[in-house]
Amino acid sequence: MSGQLDTTKDYHSYANTDQFRVAHLDLDLDVNFVRQRLVGRVTLRIERVLAAATNLILDTRDLEISNVRLEVPGKEPINLKFEVGVSDPILGSPLSINVPILSRDQGDDILIAIEYQTGKVASGLQWLEPSQTADKRFPFLFSQSQAHHARSWIPLQDSPQVRFTYNATIRTPRDLFAVMSADNDPYAMRDGEFTFRMPQPIPSYLMAIAVGNIEFKPIGDRTGVYAEPSILDAAAKEFEDTEKMLEQGEALYGPYRWDRYDLLILPPSFPFGGMENPRLSFITPMVIAGDKSLVSLIAHELAHSWSGNLVTNATWRDLWLNEGFTTYFQNRLMEATYGVRRRDMEKMMNYNNLQRDLARLPEDRQVLAVDLRNVDPDAGFSEVPYLKGELLLDNLEQAFGRSRFDEFLKSYFNEFAFQSITTEEFLEYLNANLLEKYPGTINADQIEQWVYQPGVPDDIWIPYSAAFERVDEQINDWLNGAVPASGLETKQWSTHEWRHFLQSLPEELSRQQMEDLDTTFGLTGIGNNYILKDWLLHSIRNDYEPAYVRLEWYLNTFGRVIYVTPLYAELAKTDRGRIMAEQIFEEASAGYHPLTIAAVSRTLAPKEQ
Repeated sequence: MSGQLDTTKDYHSYANTDQFRVAHLDLDLDVNFVRQRLVGRVTLRIERVLAAATNLILDTRDLEISNVRLEVPGKEPINLKFEVGVSDPILGSPLSINVPILSRDQGDDILIAIEYQTGKVASGLQWLEPSQTADKRFPFLFSQSQAHHARSWIPLQDSPQVRFTYNATIRTPRDLFAVMSADNDPYAMRDGEFTFRMPQPIPSYLMAIAVGNIEFKPIGDRTGVYAEPSILDAAAKEFEDTEKMLEQGEALYGPYRWDRYDLLILPPSFPFGGMENPRLSFITPMVIAGDKSLVSLIAHELAHSWSGNLVTNATWRDLWLNEGFTTYFQNRLMEATYGVRRRDMEKMMNYNNLQRDLARLPEDRQVLAVDLRNVDPDAGFSEVPYLKGELLLDNLEQAFGRSRFDEFLKSYFNEFAFQSITTEEFLEYLNANLLEKYPGTINADQIEQWVYQPGVPDDIWIPYSAAFERVDEQINDWLNGAVPASGLETKQWSTHEWRHFLQSLPEELSRQQMEDLDTTFGLTGIGNNYILKDWLLHSIRNDYEPAYVRLEWYLNTFGRVIYVTPLYAELAKTDRGRIMAEQIFEEASAGYHPLTIAAVSRTLAPKEQ
């Protein structure tokens, strides 16, 4: 990449934050399911950073702006000149607004009201027909603003560097229920109007809304579950340990600063496992396994309440500050809640997943502080910021000791609470408050190798799982023909052991081996959707046709990006498989989120010769 990288600049936003800063916004929106649009206005309270600045630039994507005015308390609004710039495929369009210098009697606050509606397609919204929901009775709307999609449903400074508070009034069809990343009232009347208040400042990617046939069930004093009625009880049972996790988080790293922590279980088209929207994490129904085997996802989203929501990456180059810290924190919560054995398995799975991702990624994508200039930040996501970041923190814990490292992390969260920081700001704080405090342990040069160099350093601490070692022994026995599948000792296996088993098998298996596994364990019909994904990968690689009906069902049911794209990618490796993939995608895409459609489209795009 040519040119000097400015580590403080957000290359994925048009916003001129050196001249203006949004401090608060008020939303007033109608949810129109017939037209699949949000219609209304946003009023931005803006601070003029540069006294002489008069050209405010906001981020938008496919918004239809009808009017912009300056609100002056006690006086008539003043219509302002505005211009929507040329659209960029990654950044969207800049909205330039001429903001006059206010006279003394007009007050200190700049209030800009923008009337608008969302476009025909909004990259941060998904509108679902009743048939695409769990209960199949009412339509559903949900947002996904990370990384840079808030601009597709609100004109604002769409950069994680900018934090703001917000209030909202949302009008919906009667009988539907609205929630946001704010102070939701679970017992609000379904009268078609809902109000929200978010007093803690958040970055734009944590703006969130959902509307549907949603009900609520408490699972603790500060925790509860929102979901469609048919899955509410199962979700509440599956995630009943959330309050305990919240208390464990506070014991580790200080008070929870967002008042409540609730979960919203979304329809299966949700493109991620979870999204850490403050006060209300959005969760895929894929993790309702019936045995709490997949609740590490809840631990992850909860941990974001400290690492990410409280202390935020300043740019998407710094994503590892959100995700690496959160993955480390997640494992500490899992250990505290479910014990060391489970923690070890999950850490080992993470390490193995990291090794697989490093093997496929070019070197410039293997660094933690990755240069994403001219790259769509959605395409920039990989296991590296999550799992290499986690491994770095694991090694710091091993080097300095858990008590010292916990003390450091707690002070870090307090020092930068409700701020957005860069990698370099973190490294400076790390050096001053841990490395130099305990000299002779790890030095700054070693940390910089982790952050700025590809791969992982030599001679590092690597996680270990005794349970997985026993699984590996059985894999060898089965592959060597010493025992048939029916002779494997799997009765007490957890989801993690099953996944390790499947992920550790060679890619090429004989038809007899596939039938042996499927006949013995019923893998094609298994109800755990994580294990099923691993089995379906083997089925594609080995042309195991008995699983193809289930494969088609899976791809038509779920929209989680990291689970469906590997299946499409595997299909696309053969001519026959590509035809199947394209046929399934044509049918399934109607129920996919725009982010999933984009990811699968990239996966199936013809390769350059």
